[in-house]
Amino acid sequence: MGRKVLITGGAGFIGSHIAAAHLAAGDDVTIVDDLSTGRRENIPPGAHFVHADIRSSQARELVAQGKFDVLSHHAAQMDVRRSVADPVFDAEVNIIGFLNLLEGARSGGVRRIIIASSGGVVYGEDGAMPFVETAAKYPLSPYGTAKLASEYYLAIHARLYDVETVALRYSNVYGPRQRDDGEAGVVAIFGRRILAGEPLTIFGDGEQTRDMVYVEDVARANLAASRWRVAPATGIDARAFNIGTGVETTVNQLAQVIGAAAGRVPAMRAAPARPGELRRNALAVDKAARELDWRPCVTLADGLRATVLALRDR
Repeated sequence: MGRKVLITGGAGFIGSHIAAAHLAAGDDVTIVDDLSTGRRENIPPGAHFVHADIRSSQARELVAQGKFDVLSHHAAQMDVRRSVADPVFDAEVNIIGFLNLLEGARSGGVRRIIIASSGGVVYGEDGAMPFVETAAKYPLSPYGTAKLASEYYLAIHARLYDVETVALRYSNVYGPRQRDDGEAGVVAIFGRRILAGEPLTIFGDGEQTRDMVYVEDVARANLAASRWRVAPATGIDARAFNIGTGVETTVNQLAQVIGAAAGRVPAMRAAPARPGELRRNALAVDKAARELDWRPCVTLADGLRATVLALRDR
């Protein structure tokens, strides 16, 4: 028998792939999304759709009354720059909106809650790399602070109400359906520009690194997390998993590989480094391999090729 799964942000880039994976596994999927950044065309056939803001009473009542087995929380304000410019709005969506859903889940008896956290922001940039889950936490933005706060709220919820909880700390996710109008979508931005014959803007020296993980690998991690036999709720790291590759890729390398996937040599122009940008990031995924039986399967070259093809078709 399939489970009843509610996915917040399921019309978005990552959420829509997770919704498709649950549907393929035989689950009954409901998506709640306010379409502020998500798109209706991303919603996979067979999913139920509710147009609502996660801060609303409508969203809270949906969670409370829907008899869901799993809440997969992926709706978010995810622009780091906006969080710096307007930290109150960021907190309203990413903390208050999340608490609104948690209260609905408590009333509705939801047994398992999975949230999208970020290994790219909660660890900061100090310490040995790739970061393990127990690494020191030092977010450098209001967005990262909200993500870390959400993990603490989730841990308290688990302790107080005996709920099964999982936090997935994503590295830099890329793939088809990624928007090209936000700072997190560097692959989509580069791909669109290369296909249009436009130059790429490289901030700083381009040697800053990111851990690039393909979105379908992320969707598989969510399915694995939804079935995991949870560990005791002894702190935020006990039920948290890094979801990445453990491999650092520089921005310069990324530009060249995307260009190769598109069959073009990208033109690049330099711009000043952006204040507050992480210099390096990579996530160790040994814990996910050991406990979730999950590993990234899609190579960077194959993932970028699929992404460029999707951008060309769009």
